Amino acid sequence: MPIPQTIRVNPLDLQKNIIIGVSLPFNAAGVFNKTYSTKDQIKSNLINLLLTDPGERVMNPLFGAGLRRSLFENINDPNSELIQDQIITAVNTFIPEVELIEIIIEPLTDENTLNITIKYRLVISNEADQVTVQFQ
Repeated sequence: MPIPQTIRVNPLDLQKNIIIGVSLPFNAAGVFNKTYSTKDQIKSNLINLLLTDPGERVMNPLFGAGLRRSLFENINDPNSELIQDQIITAVNTFIPEVELIEIIIEPLTDENTLNITIKYRLVISNEADQVTVQFQ
């Protein structure tokens, strides 16, 4: 007889009418788009972390991944490793409910653009997701 698989769920996700937080970007008619699941809120938190530089957030000066300064760097393998280290450190510090799977760094030097895609898994539910941020 096979053993049934246990599914873990954040208790906040059991009540679908509870607002957990706000999502990015802030462009809804009432200023903020609301999130109703921890998965959506964690994704917004991850985007916020990646787009924030340390010192930029009031009352939490250490918050942020500091990736914007990498835009004009010559991105090669050693620099790519430094960017990955910045992301890993920031995520482990500020969003411990995420387990990183893969970090893809794609510099588009002709367009002065840096695309960063992060594939991750939610620790509590083991759900996989990804987010891409672009720096210009």
